[in-house]
Amino acid sequence: MNYLLLMMGGKGTRLGADRPKQYIEIDGIPIFHYILKSYNLLECIDEIVIVSNKMWTDYVQKWIDNLEIKKPISIVSGGKTRSHSVYNGLKSISNKAKDDDIVLLHDATHPYVDEEGTIRVIEAIKEYGGATLGAYQYDTVYRMNEEGFITEVIPRQELVAGASPEGFKFSEIFPIYDGADDEELEQMTSGGAMALEHGIKMKTIECNVINLKITYPHDLEIFKKTIHSYFFESKK
Repeated sequence: MNYLLLMMGGKGTRLGADRPKQYIEIDGIPIFHYILKSYNLLECIDEIVIVSNKMWTDYVQKWIDNLEIKKPISIVSGGKTRSHSVYNGLKSISNKAKDDDIVLLHDATHPYVDEEGTIRVIEAIKEYGGATLGAYQYDTVYRMNEEGFITEVIPRQELVAGASPEGFKFSEIFPIYDGADDEELEQMTSGGAMALEHGIKMKTIECNVINLKITYPHDLEIFKKTIHSYFFESKK
């Protein structure tokens, strides 16, 4: 079984909108719904868990009802941090997930679905235990100091920007979250960070789409201008 945890429990305060960014509607449809619709059509995904901001679960349910979901789907309330939310999602399937089952985490602030990349991530997880899509770096990359001056050139072949999804074997990732204390859950900002801290290898798979992350208003404007011409061209 391959589970997808669609992570959308955040508040999105940096965007400055009247609602968390994952629930902003574009052409009358919330951002998360575009992602959900695409994953619903992916044969490699067997079950979907939406980890939602608890104040928006009724809204999420309404949009699920509007979409003909082919796969088992459930909604779980998120926690106070992303890691707490991941743990809530993992706990929701802990009574049925088998050791070799795979869990993918897709952050809804990444408004795309890389179908080929997702398949390759799943295959890499089977071999290594953990994997993530990543945007490889092709521009010159610098390190700068606190005053904003460049201090050195960093070899770009050593760097990759995290993309969605990342994933793990359930038997390896769930015990880590289940055994973590509140402090560790607050400090760890991603599943990959948690996995590396506990010795899980993470294989990077190059992302086949632009790795857009909606954080600030200009990110949202880029998405609006490209949603139907690039990111979800065949899903309109």
